[in-house]
Amino acid sequence: MKFIAIQENIDTLEGTGTEMMPFHNIFNEWYASQTSKKVRAVWAMKAANGQRTNFNVPFGYKRDPEDQEKWLIDEPAAEVVRKIFSLCIGGKGPSQIARYLEDEKVLTPCAYYHSIGRKANHPVPKNPYGWKDTSVERILANRVYTGCTVNLKTTTVSYKVHKMIRKPEEDWVIIPNTQEAIVDENTWLRVQELRRNKRRVTATGRTSLFSGLVFCADCGAKLHFCASKSLRRDQEFFRCANYKSRRGECTMHFIRDVVLQKIVLEAIGGLADFVRCYESVFLYLVAKTSTADRKREMKELQLSVEAGRRRIDELDRLISRIYEDNIIGRISDDRYERMSAGYEKEQHDLMVSVAENERRLHEMEKERVDLRMLLKGLREFTEIRELTPELVNTLIQRIEIHNSDRSSGHVRVKVDIYFTAVGMIDLPTEEDLSSLIAGIQENGIGA
Repeated sequence: MKFIAIQENIDTLEGTGTEMMPFHNIFNEWYASQTSKKVRAVWAMKAANGQRTNFNVPFGYKRDPEDQEKWLIDEPAAEVVRKIFSLCIGGKGPSQIARYLEDEKVLTPCAYYHSIGRKANHPVPKNPYGWKDTSVERILANRVYTGCTVNLKTTTVSYKVHKMIRKPEEDWVIIPNTQEAIVDENTWLRVQELRRNKRRVTATGRTSLFSGLVFCADCGAKLHFCASKSLRRDQEFFRCANYKSRRGECTMHFIRDVVLQKIVLEAIGGLADFVRCYESVFLYLVAKTSTADRKREMKELQLSVEAGRRRIDELDRLISRIYEDNIIGRISDDRYERMSAGYEKEQHDLMVSVAENERRLHEMEKERVDLRMLLKGLREFTEIRELTPELVNTLIQRIEIHNSDRSSGHVRVKVDIYFTAVGMIDLPTEEDLSSLIAGIQENGIGA
């Protein structure tokens, strides 16, 4: 085998130029390494500036014919996406959703693209309605449906090994409000929480409205919903996953499903009636948690994000400047390597810090959306006065069951209900309510 390089005048067969091959190899290796670093820096700069680094348009969106960088909602596909999120909020898992879509003759993304003449990566499937649970999972996990852009989710091992690897979520760059949202942020986050707390299917196929939402107040583990053919509906119960018939690390924390339904129904009914009659008082109680310290923290985070972005842009200019200085010989290769490595490390740390601060700001802002969702759900409950999976998953964030107390001679179980946006809330007594209303009216707010 022979090697010929025309530009370097190397021919191993003739034996010419071989004495310089090691040096050429070193410089070529260095050049490839530096090019890779610059390419990564360019992508990082684009991500920091809010530009997309992934050009694949997800199912539910389409490109604007007048501006290829802009995404528009593809309404027929977007309606399917909304339905998938709605079904998940209603308590269905990806496999159940996939079966539902197939039964309803809903075209898969690939089949839909072919039906409208849009380019697809795969040929028309044999079953155009054959949804896969993995496709449903990808849609449920895709944050771009909230109207944001998610950059730098993946990278390669190195400039030599092009294997794609997924980066940690804290290293992603998320830019909000880059296109119109298909689902609101709160719905997406609620779905992620429901997906983390997956429901365990019983042998009977029966489930509870509260599966995945009930936890042990002592050890923090889930409470499993227990049902069998030998148990009547009113005998089905929850128990701590760490109990394991007295051999586990925790006590039983037993509560019947029908009892829990009555407790939750009463709690939601009480809160709904209170909000219906005294909404301004309720909003006042919630607003009391928004202290001056919290507002100051939001201001500091905003200033930190702005300063971080300015410094990231400045570092991009500095890296370009020292690269030019290195090319024309103003600074040595060794000094360039040290300066470049320092700047890139500072830039990476800043990008991580900015992304974390933006995430924290986003969470603070999201709490306002959570509250609107809670109020909407309470109004719906006021009209129908019954629990549904959609209402439970909208209104309830978490339920904690304490161990039974038999000290009074009766079995008593304390249940802590955490509502979306407000957590546990104690409704004021009549005496407290009177003073609250008087205080609100003195401040010029009608109750």
